[in-house]
Amino acid sequence: MTLAQRSLGNRTVSAIGLGAMPMSTGGEEATSRARATIHAALDAGVTLIDTADCYAPDGTGLGHNERLVADALASWDGDASGVLVATKGGLRREGSDWPVDGRPEWIREAVEGSLERLGVEQIALYQHHRPDPAVDYAETIGAFRDLVDAGKVARVGLSNADPGQIRLANGILGDALVSVQNQFSPSFRSSLPELELCAELGLAFLPWSPLGGISHAGELGRQHAAFAEVARKHDATPQQVALAWELAQAECVVPIPGASRPESIRASVEALQLTLDVFDLEALAG
Repeated sequence: MTLAQRSLGNRTVSAIGLGAMPMSTGGEEATSRARATIHAALDAGVTLIDTADCYAPDGTGLGHNERLVADALASWDGDASGVLVATKGGLRREGSDWPVDGRPEWIREAVEGSLERLGVEQIALYQHHRPDPAVDYAETIGAFRDLVDAGKVARVGLSNADPGQIRLANGILGDALVSVQNQFSPSFRSSLPELELCAELGLAFLPWSPLGGISHAGELGRQHAAFAEVARKHDATPQQVALAWELAQAECVVPIPGASRPESIRASVEALQLTLDVFDLEALAG
């Protein structure tokens, strides 16, 4: 199946991706369900999967989620060559803690681990997870530039970056910078300036927690009445309306809703069939 496409650097990907983080809950049943969820996404035409080295159950260290993604791609009966796997580095895992580490030496070590776990010679999109206040941002981004130059990383993305950091990274990375992944949802709209800057610079904007986060996604319609009202008008769910609303913000937007069950990602993909009119968008703007 071919879904609506959007640009991500010199590639195109499905206009809705899959956030793999919720799958790292541990246990054999969860692992089996994760594989089925990723396969369902691929069967539905999703060609962007977002993971990170630090997505793992507490106390297990790095790499759990990356291994899940690699296993699912290897066991899928379709052609996975067109699937873009994006991962992230720049955090550590120490028990239940997620300390930030933007030192170039850690970034270089982290990418080697991700290459091994994903089973690839080059990472298609390697994202800086979060700025480290103890390390100069330009120094951290310089390490990503070096990884591109060394051929270990094809393209670079930022995460949790502000407009000044995006512009700084764009100056260092040039065409190698292709995306920004910041939080954006009906309940979190303060990253609209970053979204607008991405549109200006020709970067993809990948909203994380586009439905408000794992613990709040189910409450979206009750928390935001306008989304529930528009959903009733279109015979859709408030969550599908949220994704359609995000897609309508700009052509650069590619939401990556998280999922841990096949039915969840299938429902998210159905949002691509939903067209909001000007009255809907006015109602949802507040």
